[in-house]
Amino acid sequence: MSDAADVVQASSGGHDLRHGVLGLFDSVIMGVAGSAPGYSIAATTTVLFVTVLYGGAAALLYCGIFMFGIVFAFSYLSRDDSHAGAAYSWVRRAIHPVLGYLSGWALVVSALIFMVIATFPAGGSVISMFTSATPNKTLVTVIGAVFFMLMVAAVAAGVTVTVKVQIIMSTIEVALLVLFAALALFHAHHVTAFSWHWFSPSVFHDKGSGTFAAGALTAAFFYWGWDVTANLNEETKKPPTTSGMGGVIGVIIVFLLFEVFTVATNLVLTPAQLQDPNNSSNILAILGQAVWHGWGGKLLILSVVLSTVATLETTLIQVTRTLFTMGRDHTLPESLGHIHKVRKTPVVATAAVAIFSLLLFVGSSYVGSVYTILSDGVTAIGLQICIYYGLAGLSVVILYRRQLFKSVGNFIFMGLWPFVGAVFMGWVLVEEVKSLWVSNPKALWIGLGAMALGLIPMGYYWAKGNPYFKMPSKLDRHAQLIELHQMEELL
Repeated sequence: MSDAADVVQASSGGHDLRHGVLGLFDSVIMGVAGSAPGYSIAATTTVLFVTVLYGGAAALLYCGIFMFGIVFAFSYLSRDDSHAGAAYSWVRRAIHPVLGYLSGWALVVSALIFMVIATFPAGGSVISMFTSATPNKTLVTVIGAVFFMLMVAAVAAGVTVTVKVQIIMSTIEVALLVLFAALALFHAHHVTAFSWHWFSPSVFHDKGSGTFAAGALTAAFFYWGWDVTANLNEETKKPPTTSGMGGVIGVIIVFLLFEVFTVATNLVLTPAQLQDPNNSSNILAILGQAVWHGWGGKLLILSVVLSTVATLETTLIQVTRTLFTMGRDHTLPESLGHIHKVRKTPVVATAAVAIFSLLLFVGSSYVGSVYTILSDGVTAIGLQICIYYGLAGLSVVILYRRQLFKSVGNFIFMGLWPFVGAVFMGWVLVEEVKSLWVSNPKALWIGLGAMALGLIPMGYYWAKGNPYFKMPSKLDRHAQLIELHQMEELL
């Protein structure tokens, strides 16, 4: 038995999630819902345009190409170790337990920050369905908090209930986004002419445009969330193949939606509208009215509401499953590893996330404008994404190093592409740390300061001699060849 299995078996104490309840279609839906195309477009389009002007399409394109390397990394890593902790387990095996722990911690803190910035568009979108006036921040906070607690209840009810809700919401969301994408692209009055230059690297040299690294960091936030499929490994049918394939298909879908809507907003909305901080949480409401004035345009707001609900659910699943595995391994308080006897959900982890996130959300509503909160939150999460995505990309190369040269496909999809994706994530991280040190130290402190907090519990449980922090054996640091062949036969 591998060291990784020993850690889980020794600490699980019979606390198991519900196994084998999610299929490939469910996994794809969760991957799309995790990236939350409607929410991401609504909450981040203004931030992206302010950052790189008309370079948004290029930032999403090139970041997307590198992101697929990380998607393939997660797919192959799931084949050998179908663990609810995902990168928390994989990075430990491949590189070092400290980096594995920090990978899990990066997901936890990024999810908690996201709980704050996700609820503002939810409240703003609901208000926009009934009035065109600028939403009042207090009202946005109240409505957002109500939405958040409803999502907590849905997640606590069990993963099967969550997925059924996601299928309905994500299907309606994607259908509405496709409808309005077509209306925008074929709209009679484009305020800006289409240009292929928007997809060129040279767009980042235009006057007033930010750097590619800044745009890529924001683009990484657009994509973030698809990896919820990996955190559902232990609850998925044929987890070695299903979760990875679900992630790949999900990212393809959201990649196309992100590109189309970035072009659509460039065509239909004016630079003043795209740069207005008051539009930061409801830019799709503006776009909807521009292409279908009246109640028809408010249908696009419905897609944002559904998407926000969906991504709150998937993020709650990610963070609670990660906290569950850390509690199960006793690298955080053991109570976090407790499972509801009937629902088979991590009930203590869910309650802890709900309370802490709600307090953080309400408190943050009094520290600045909605735009500032969204912008700083997106930047902070982007830094944390780069850390654990980059480490996962390196991990697959290390764990599968014996198989890399057995075929061209192996070399590209489990070697070269993930490695290039990991290097890209590292480059973006370094470039943005240097830039934020001068331009926005607050966002830098939020992002890296939250990561530094993880050193406290890590040091405590390491000092207690927790087996998680023992270096894996040489055998465990290789993905098993026989397992890989079995998985390939299943594809």
